[in-house]
Amino acid sequence: MIESLSSANLPAPRFRYSPLIKAGPIYKTAGMIALDKDSGELESGGVGKETSKILDNLLQALPDFGLALEDLISATIYTTRFEMFPEINKAWEDVFTEDVRLPARTAMGVSALPLNANVEIEFMFYRE
Repeated sequence: MIESLSSANLPAPRFRYSPLIKAGPIYKTAGMIALDKDSGELESGGVGKETSKILDNLLQALPDFGLALEDLISATIYTTRFEMFPEINKAWEDVFTEDVRLPARTAMGVSALPLNANVEIEFMFYRE
């Protein structure tokens, strides 16, 4: 069974897509950019702040989906500012500390992202 899930703790989608799809034990988010859930505005301050906002939005929504960081199996990071990747990685390491099992992760530089974001991240979870 495939289900489309959403959370009041995530910014409302600006386009027509599901924020999260559950297909059996696999959960897959749409690409998340650093939108404020109340105002819908993009976080300012650069790639580090954008990454922190994305991760914060994710953490706020996980309980609504019955998920935890321990269920995360993979993340894909897209950035228009790959030369600033150390800032992205710093924000990542603030959440993924030594006591959290690390997911697989891919990062790639791209020429543009929606709404002029500098960072977009997709997440995949596994939970039976």
